[in-house]
Amino acid sequence: MNQLKMIEELCNAYGAPGFEDDVLLLGRKYGADLADIKEDSLRDLYFYRKENTGNKPVVLLDGHSDECAFMVSAIKPNGTIKFIPLGGWTPRDVSAHKVLIRNDEGKWISGIVAAKPVHFMTANERGVLPAIADMVIDVGATSEKEVREDFKISMANPIVPDVTFEYNEKNKVMLAKAFDNRIGCAAVLATMENVKGQDLAVDVVGSWSVQEEVGARGAQVVANVVKPDIAIVFEGCPADDTFYSGCDSQTAMQKGPMLRHIDMKMITNPRFQKFALDLAKKHNIDVQESVRAGGSTNGGPIHIANGSCPVIVIGIPVRYAHSHHCFCSYSDYEKGVQLATEIVKELNESIIKGF
Repeated sequence: MNQLKMIEELCNAYGAPGFEDDVLLLGRKYGADLADIKEDSLRDLYFYRKENTGNKPVVLLDGHSDECAFMVSAIKPNGTIKFIPLGGWTPRDVSAHKVLIRNDEGKWISGIVAAKPVHFMTANERGVLPAIADMVIDVGATSEKEVREDFKISMANPIVPDVTFEYNEKNKVMLAKAFDNRIGCAAVLATMENVKGQDLAVDVVGSWSVQEEVGARGAQVVANVVKPDIAIVFEGCPADDTFYSGCDSQTAMQKGPMLRHIDMKMITNPRFQKFALDLAKKHNIDVQESVRAGGSTNGGPIHIANGSCPVIVIGIPVRYAHSHHCFCSYSDYEKGVQLATEIVKELNESIIKGF
C-alpha cells in the first residue's frame, strides 16, 4: 500500500457530512486485501480483518470520513447562492475562498465565497466580517434561473473546499484540506496492514464513520454494530504550535501524535492511556499529551456505548484545522500508526479487562 498516495487521494476526495460516498470508494479500493468490507445505510464503512476468529476481544480502529463543508440553502434572484455550514466554521475561514458545489447531475461546479471589494465598503464595514448566514457563493451566474437550469444547482446540494493536495519532500509536510479526518482514515487501514497475517490475541475491526463534524452520529451507530471491547480513535487534531509556545503548546507539528487526557465529551480511560504512553516510551515513539478544555472526537459516543468501552484518541496534529488549507506532517502520521500497531499487537483479554 502506497500510504502517501492513499492520503493524497483521501484528502482530494469530496465528502461533506452526509455525502461521504466518494471517500468510501477509496476505502473499498485500499481495504479490499485487508478486510471483509460492509456498509450501513448511514454510509459507515466497516473493515473486518480477514484473520478475525469471532471468539476474541474486539478492538475497534475508528476514523471519520466526513470533512467540514457546507450545503446550499437558497438561490437568490441575482444568481448568488446562500449556504449553511456543516461543521465548525468561523466567518474568517470562509470568506473569499474557492469552493465546489455538487450539482444535480453529480458534476462539481466551481464557485467563490463572495467578498465585497474594499472600494464599496463603508468605514464601519472595513475590518468586520459578515456572518456566514449573510455570505453567498458566486458561480458566475446572473440569475436564479441560470443557476437552476444551466448549472443544475438546487437546494441541499453539498459544497466542499476546493483544495488540491501537495507534499514537500524536504520536510515531509503535506498541505491539503480535510486532514480532519482523512489522515485518521488512512491510519485505520495502515494499522490493519501492519498486522496483516499476524497471530493476534484480539479481533480487529476498522471503521470509517460518517457525520462526525455534525455530532459524531456515525460513531454512535458503529459502536452499536461492532460492540467493541476496546477502541482507538484516530483524529486529525488542531495543532497549536503557531499560536502558543512552551507548556502552553500541547499539540505541535512534527513532535509525534497527541494523546489527550480529556476533552468536552470524554475523560480518557487513564489505565488505557498509561498503557499506550508506556508502549510509546518502550518503542521510542515520540508522543505528546494534552489536557483539552474544548473539542471532542468519536471517542465521546464510543466510550459510553454498550456498557462502556476503554478508548484512547491518537491525534495527528493538523495546523489550521477546520479551514480550507491545512498542514500535516507525514512523520507524525507514521508515528501514530506505529503506536496503534504496537498497541494492537500487545493487547489481550486479560489486559483489556484490567482497564
